Amino acid sequence: MFQVKSKVRIILFIIALIAVFLFFSYQMPYYIHKPGHADPLNPVVEVKGGFESEGDMHLVTIQGGKATPFQYILALVKDYYDILPVEEVLQEGMTDSEYRQLQLMMMESSQESSKVVAYKAANKEIEIEYNGVYVVSVVKDMPAEGILQPEDEITKIDGKTIKEANDLIDYVSGKQVGDKILVTIQRQEETFEKEITLKALEQLDGKPGIGISLVTNRDVNVSPELQFSSGEIGGPSAGLMFSLEIYDQLTEEDLTKGLQIAGTGEIDYEGNVGRIGGIDKKVVAADRAGCAIFFAPNENGREGSNYELAKKVAEEINTEMKIVPVDHFEDAVAYLESL
Repeated sequence: MFQVKSKVRIILFIIALIAVFLFFSYQMPYYIHKPGHADPLNPVVEVKGGFESEGDMHLVTIQGGKATPFQYILALVKDYYDILPVEEVLQEGMTDSEYRQLQLMMMESSQESSKVVAYKAANKEIEIEYNGVYVVSVVKDMPAEGILQPEDEITKIDGKTIKEANDLIDYVSGKQVGDKILVTIQRQEETFEKEITLKALEQLDGKPGIGISLVTNRDVNVSPELQFSSGEIGGPSAGLMFSLEIYDQLTEEDLTKGLQIAGTGEIDYEGNVGRIGGIDKKVVAADRAGCAIFFAPNENGREGSNYELAKKVAEEINTEMKIVPVDHFEDAVAYLESL
């Protein structure tokens, strides 16, 4: 009898261990997004011989990953935690690895555009070379599947040189569903051509496409030299803050005025600041880091803009941090110079 009870206890103990392990490690078909960190950009961005400032520009992040049962339950009760089905985060057919690569490529593109904006604003030497576009992902069951792969470089379409993603998009949008295009592809050391038939894409409202996502392959050469050390941080939303940090190091005036400054927003080569996701979490992260100012995309005053949501969250958490709306890089510079 004693031996039977001992065996039962051992079995129950093993079951309990397995249950605990699964509770903290089993990956559910959901992603959790929550407030991340607001880190100074000085260690991340370095202009050779650049000027120093008393304050700091901050890169604000969102923490995210596959949900475990523990994290799922925690997200149900925590403020500013989002539970997202996998299909809302990953494109159809995209793996976690491909998604990560997409985020890193977006970060690289963001760094390039912020570099251009800041160096032009500071009247510094800059040269841009366009070298086609990179395939980030290929949508399952679309015409490009089996022909193109992530990290392929598209250099020409129908013999026409493709300098940036918009060149390809504009060219294809002028075609008809069922038309064929000849794509020149560079894959590692090999260059070859493939014919792809255009198909009506639901995500493009029935317009023709081949089912890929792209980033422009640019080489931006600047003087003085600039180095980024962003590590494994991904996504495009640091563009505005990168450009402000670079500009601050390029110019003698202390743009920070000794303050801790945060913000977010994708930036294009003309300095326009675009909408990003998860701004509520970024406001929380910046407040926790003690930032005094937070720049938020204004979206030209659109209802439900990033700025409106950021202002709402700031009121909810009762922060003294100033939420400042910006539509352009110059808006942020002008605000800081006026302090």
